[in-house]
Amino acid sequence: MPILGLKPTQKPIYPPHFDIESVIRPNILALQPYRCARDDYSSGILVDANENSLGHSIESDVDVAQDTLSLNLNRYPDPSHPHIKSRIAALRGLGPSSPSSTSDEDTGADHIFLGVGSDEVIDLLMRVCVAPGGSEKILTTPPTYGMYAVCAQVNDVGVVCVPLELSGDQGEGRERGRFSAQVDQIKKTVASDHSVKLIFLCSPGNPTGTLIPLSSVRALLDFPDFKGIVVVDEAYIDFVEDPLKQSAVSLVKEYANVCVLQTLSKGFGLAAIRLGIALAQPPLIQVLTNTKAPYNISTPTAHLALSALSPQSIAGMRAKAQTLVSSREKMLVSLAELGKTGLGVGKSIGGNDANFVLIPILEKAREDGPPQPSSARANKIYRSLAEENGVVVRYRGNEPGCAGCLRITIGTEGENKIILQKLEEVLRIL
Repeated sequence: MPILGLKPTQKPIYPPHFDIESVIRPNILALQPYRCARDDYSSGILVDANENSLGHSIESDVDVAQDTLSLNLNRYPDPSHPHIKSRIAALRGLGPSSPSSTSDEDTGADHIFLGVGSDEVIDLLMRVCVAPGGSEKILTTPPTYGMYAVCAQVNDVGVVCVPLELSGDQGEGRERGRFSAQVDQIKKTVASDHSVKLIFLCSPGNPTGTLIPLSSVRALLDFPDFKGIVVVDEAYIDFVEDPLKQSAVSLVKEYANVCVLQTLSKGFGLAAIRLGIALAQPPLIQVLTNTKAPYNISTPTAHLALSALSPQSIAGMRAKAQTLVSSREKMLVSLAELGKTGLGVGKSIGGNDANFVLIPILEKAREDGPPQPSSARANKIYRSLAEENGVVVRYRGNEPGCAGCLRITIGTEGENKIILQKLEEVLRIL
């Protein structure tokens, strides 16, 4: 089996008895890697990767690493980062708001694990919980974040899929409407297959933007036939109304079988420093700590993260998140107006709880009924926007329940005006 992405070569291999394809595990050779936004386009108005378009959250009057060389870069970093963990615990309601004790237990730091982005945490959870070889499995709820399946294949574990509710309207509510979790079906699946060790819920979802209510999470945590861990991925939690009340972190002290994933990439606008977070009870946190690489969080990353978690920077983060939420509502209104022109823009189908919107592109007007979502047309518009108009959105038409959909990250006020202008121009042509 050839190595995916490797260009053919006629150069002889030395020593001739070595064949790398016989060394690599078959599941790795067969792996379709996660395709990130920058694999396709890297210039223009980039509203495809759900980054924070307003920039990072570190306030200018905070002592940040303006002179990186002043840090002790010749020394390995602190492997435990207690101050970062304490600030996260305080922010997310797992510790006192102004921790005065240095004890991890007192500050809530023992409930926090730090990883190189959430992706490292996802990988570690599979490595410590799910036996390789296909005998044990994870459960995902597509459409969802693609790295769950990629990590599962890398770790040679099985994947069971229970799709989100793909029909209905978002107006029916988060528990029953479109892109809600099918809790009863998930229960039936794990009750009949005890090899499922992890349930992954993305909330707010990617690409759906829909928040899964805590009642749905509780129903799975309380289900006695599931003996594993419910993992709630909350990368976009800072864009929902009242994050502290709606986050599954509020369940952590009560339930030993929940693990919440968060990140500084989205709300904090620090995607480049790669800091992911797991929030769970101390036993699971300790297992993850025992398993990670010795110095997984670099000194520059830790320094910037600590600055981003200062009171001034948190206030700045919240202000920018609110600006993006307001801009999201304006974008939805503008897209709805564009939909009235007959150019083929459907109503947003996501829950709109994140920093992006999910919009179906429809067929051109037809005489035999209302136009339907068209993935072919959406893909053409996606390509034209990126290659001819300098606007990079994300095509999601191949995801379950997302026929014809483009995912558009909310940009700056100026970027949003250009996005709408260019979209209308391309819709009139294609």
